[in-house]
Amino acid sequence: MNDSGAPKFKKAARLSWRFARPLLIAYLLVVLAMVMLERWLVYPAPPRSAGDWHPTGFKYEDVWFQSADGTRLHGWFLPKSQPNRAILYCHGNGEDVASVGQFAAMLRELADASVFVFDYRGYGHSEGRPYEAGCIADGNAAQHWVAERMGIRPNEVVLMGRSLGSAIAIALAAKNGTRALVLENAFPTMTDVAAWHFPWLPVRWMMKNRYDNLVRIRQYHGPLLQSHGTADELVPLSFAQRLFDASPSKLKQWLELRGLDHNSPAPIGYFTQLRNFLDSAANSSHISENP
Repeated sequence: MNDSGAPKFKKAARLSWRFARPLLIAYLLVVLAMVMLERWLVYPAPPRSAGDWHPTGFKYEDVWFQSADGTRLHGWFLPKSQPNRAILYCHGNGEDVASVGQFAAMLRELADASVFVFDYRGYGHSEGRPYEAGCIADGNAAQHWVAERMGIRPNEVVLMGRSLGSAIAIALAAKNGTRALVLENAFPTMTDVAAWHFPWLPVRWMMKNRYDNLVRIRQYHGPLLQSHGTADELVPLSFAQRLFDASPSKLKQWLELRGLDHNSPAPIGYFTQLRNFLDSAANSSHISENP
């Protein structure tokens, strides 16, 4: 047998490894860096100094309350005289109470509701550092706070969430129930979105914050209104449709907002549709039975 090719193969293998090794090391360093940066990427809380924490354009109550582990949280409650409903609004990952206060004031009037907006741990004036279970626990505390403030049960509170907040709202709906679930720019799982943005990274096994909305929304059978911009550059429209299709709700409505991207403000017509949906949900027998 002629073994003259073996030395050439070994030489080629050593040469290939010489070039591949620095590339592999560089890739592993990038993966490690992304693991270390995950919290910052998932929770890019705006600096507190950037917000107007003493607005004069609308009335609100400063609220301090505690999460299950004792973390001190902050929010604004915007009461309305003789409201038709109470709404808990869960904001996106790049927002805080100060940046959504004006929206909450508009929501109060156009949806005929008392509105509670709050900050997850690590956002605004809320203490702690954000992570999936902690942020969901914060939402749970907020839902129970507004229910007690309004003299209603937690499952009578309307849950409304945008982007990351949609994941919090879905988790609360699955656990506690809700009068109606309203989602804006929602996603099926956090790992799906991360894999779409970083296809060259093994995000499906490296991420700690997973927010599996597909699993959780199957546990909620109450009214659902889900809207999404057709030009959303962060969460593709097809991703949101997959989440909507997974919902077992018998009273659900899908709204495509033409030309809107992930952070575009909702058009005024959206609020008319929202109010009509909430009115129909209030008269529906398809209300979540979670206690």
